[in-house]
Amino acid sequence: MKVFFSTLRSDRILYVGFLLSVALIILTTVVILFLYRSLPPFIPLYNQLPWGESRLGTKIEIFIPVFLATLIFSTNGILASLLYLKIPLVARIFSITSLLISFLLLLFIIRLMRLMI
Repeated sequence: MKVFFSTLRSDRILYVGFLLSVALIILTTVVILFLYRSLPPFIPLYNQLPWGESRLGTKIEIFIPVFLATLIFSTNGILASLLYLKIPLVARIFSITSLLISFLLLLFIIRLMRLMI
């Protein structure tokens, strides 16, 4: 674990990318927790499914995208720390990908909350 953090701090792009990713995931979780009580019992989470009840998810399922973004962030962080010494560009791409996914998650949640409230 110490090697992971030392690798992150040695490269500015990695450090800023992963730090902003964590901040965005935490911000998204805070937004969800703040507005959770005002959500209706069913929310339209699965927009790629056919029209109707299959598009709806329960209130607790709003945390699935946050969990997936955290899982992707963790995987990218581990892979970036393992590959940084061999291929720094790939490690930076993992960092930027985590940042992009975290940002898109925040946009998705804000848009969904705007529709529901």
